[in-house]
Amino acid sequence: MIDNAPEQRRPAGGMRAGDSDRAMVSDLLSAAYAEGRLTREEHDTRVAQAMEARTFEDLRALTADLVPSTNQGRAVGAFSSAGAPSLDGSTSDEAADTTFAMFGSMQRTGGWRARRHISNLTLFGGSRFDFRNATFASDVIEMNIICGFGGVDIVVPPGVNVRNETLALFGGTDLKRIDPAPGAPTIVLKGLVMFGGIDAKGPKP
Repeated sequence: MIDNAPEQRRPAGGMRAGDSDRAMVSDLLSAAYAEGRLTREEHDTRVAQAMEARTFEDLRALTADLVPSTNQGRAVGAFSSAGAPSLDGSTSDEAADTTFAMFGSMQRTGGWRARRHISNLTLFGGSRFDFRNATFASDVIEMNIICGFGGVDIVVPPGVNVRNETLALFGGTDLKRIDPAPGAPTIVLKGLVMFGGIDAKGPKP
């Protein structure tokens, strides 16, 4: 008789890591280097090891001295920290959340659901997205923003990463206090900024 059961239960840290997990650890290491918590040599060595990591345990070993060891918040994947966002991907195939602020303002604040895809058009107005109490529909949120002669404010919880892929013409996208943690969600900013600005910031110390 063949026993197909595993010889032993695999610990959580033995779970296989994906490319997105490796990328988030790389972002965290880069942030630590920018803050002076890692030397250039330490940064380069750890990034190389992160790219070769096979499990979450491998990734945790590279960031153990860079993130809090407490576990007092809501868990998101491999990430857990006080104030961390909740994740509910049960309806991850839902349509994009389309928003407008034209000669006026709009906002998403409080306990709202952040869909996988968010589209925003801001012309001569202002938009605000506060993710601190939002429920994330995916561990990667893509925001496609067209901002002209206006401003878009984005506030994220602790640990959440923000990646800027916008194109700026006589405008700009500014990231402040973004301190990514392994396994936390990532918000990707895409689109066009013309004579306006996008400000994305984490919580104040």
